[in-house]
Amino acid sequence: MIYTVLCDDHAVVRRGIRDTLAEAVDIQVTAEAASYAEVREVLRNAKCDVLVLDLNMPGRGGLDVLDSLRESGSTVKVLVVSMFPEDQYALRCLRAGAQGYVNKAGDPGDLVTAVRTVAQGRKYVTADVAQMLVDSLTAPRHESLHAALSERELQTLVKIASGKRLSDIAEELMLSPKTVSVYRSRVMEKLKLSNNAELTVYAIRNSLV
Repeated sequence: MIYTVLCDDHAVVRRGIRDTLAEAVDIQVTAEAASYAEVREVLRNAKCDVLVLDLNMPGRGGLDVLDSLRESGSTVKVLVVSMFPEDQYALRCLRAGAQGYVNKAGDPGDLVTAVRTVAQGRKYVTADVAQMLVDSLTAPRHESLHAALSERELQTLVKIASGKRLSDIAEELMLSPKTVSVYRSRVMEKLKLSNNAELTVYAIRNSLV
């Protein structure tokens, strides 16, 4: 049996994933969590071979969870299931310690296959991501400027480019407006931009929104 924990801040999404996994006789969902704090607590008590993890959650997000698991030496395998574009986020997640990446818009059957693959200690990626991995190994080393952003900085970039105000972003990320403003300044500096309009154009051109 593959024991699985779901972590997504949307209950409807968790139910959809749970129902999909329930069709597999060898997979059992043992617990659910809606935030960084909740999943940390759940993993202390629930059986878990594979953590099915969303990236975009209020407060500390999925990449923070990956960092925490890596620092603690956890043996839990992580399968990221996200709406973020694969070409911008899959490699970032794999480098951060995830064993697989699945887009929420994909075939539900792929999710079951991904959980089984990850549970066996193997990586799971789509054909497109596999091609990107090959390209990254064979092409000259060239990373986008936003590859140097921290998760908080990347979240701030995406949310500003989506038209959200700093106060709204602060509330969503459970941070102070001043802290979000600092992240915005760091993003501007690292990306060599001067205003929100340029930031938005950058995000669109790089398929971040």
